[in-house]
Amino acid sequence: MIQPSRAGKASSLDLSERAKFRITGTDRFRFLNGQITNDLRKVSETVAIEACVLNAKGKMDAHIFVGALGESFLVDAETGVREKLRARLERYIIADDVEIQDVTNQFSLFHVLSPESPTAKDSRLVSARRFTEQGCDIWSDRAHHDALLQQLSSTFAPLDSAAANIMRIEQGIPQWGSELTEEIIPIEANLEQRTIDYQKGCYIGQEVISRIKMSGQTNKRLCGLIPLDNVPLQPTMKLAAPSIEGKEVGWITSATHSERMGKEIALGYVKRGFNSVGTKLDALVAADFAAQKPNTISVEVVPLPFV
Repeated sequence: MIQPSRAGKASSLDLSERAKFRITGTDRFRFLNGQITNDLRKVSETVAIEACVLNAKGKMDAHIFVGALGESFLVDAETGVREKLRARLERYIIADDVEIQDVTNQFSLFHVLSPESPTAKDSRLVSARRFTEQGCDIWSDRAHHDALLQQLSSTFAPLDSAAANIMRIEQGIPQWGSELTEEIIPIEANLEQRTIDYQKGCYIGQEVISRIKMSGQTNKRLCGLIPLDNVPLQPTMKLAAPSIEGKEVGWITSATHSERMGKEIALGYVKRGFNSVGTKLDALVAADFAAQKPNTISVEVVPLPFV
């Protein structure tokens, strides 16, 4: 039976649809450590790490979590990169004793946010930070999914995908397909502390990441945005600098209403020189892009996380 937390309210999220891969072979450590931005030495059967898989230009191919299971590593990522991620990793297997197996349908995966780790029968618990607070992943055989879901729902407040999305926006956490794409460098998405280890060995894209660290500058940065009149914002809205004849300086990636804050909030990328906290920008309403004087919503750059 899953034991509830004694320290307060807790919640659970079903992540079973995420893509999952098992990496085996005698060269698995050297191979995978050369593909990810974080240090694989931090991984164990009870601790998972967050990392990025990059191309040679330092741009993202995937955002992943990595844990260990016996003589293998388990990788999970957003469903949308399932085929591309496997192909991307296999491309670099040359003379390595490494095998990558798609185990998406073999495992259930839940994440519990709780002050204390739960216990679950016939499952494996792994510490993982998927939000701003430390949480716990629960891996189990896919056949146990429904029973485990029922047990979790009776103990922890269930988070559906919509509620989880609001929470991650409030916490300023980027998500694949919104803030994270193949055109983004992880430092631009504020993933430096979460996913990059500057002391580890070489990996694909490391040269670009190291160069950015030395310069201390990025072309753009993921920022928090709040409309001054509390008007709802929309993803893909362009951001302009009103002081420079509407110069385009960024775009909105995610937006929501935060009940906890009582405000409309958004995440977006803003170019260097315009992303300081307190900067006022205009969000352009899509229908008025072609207008000589497009309809705009005044927004302010604010610190992340929102809460």
